[in-house]
Amino acid sequence: MDNLSAVIARVAEKIALATEAVKKLNLDRTQLENKIEDAQKRIQHILSRLPEQSDGRQLNLLGEAVAPTNPEDDNEPTTH
Repeated sequence: MDNLSAVIARVAEKIALATEAVKKLNLDRTQLENKIEDAQKRIQHILSRLPEQSDGRQLNLLGEAVAPTNPEDDNEPTTH
C-alpha cells in the first residue's frame, strides 16, 4: 500500500509540473501573439504612409518635414 501511495504521489507531482508548464506555454504564446499583433499594426502604419506608385516624391517614412527638391530650381543664378 505504501508503494502505491508513493507512485500516486510521484504521478501527482508530474501532473502538477506538466500543468504548470502548459500554463507557462499558454502565457508565452499569448505574449508572442500580442507582439505579432503590435508589429503588424506598426507595419500597416508604415505601409499606409507610403506614396502611391505614381507619386515621384521622395519617400519619408520617419515623418520629418522634407522640402521637395526640383532639379529646375536649385537656386543657382542663370547666366543667360
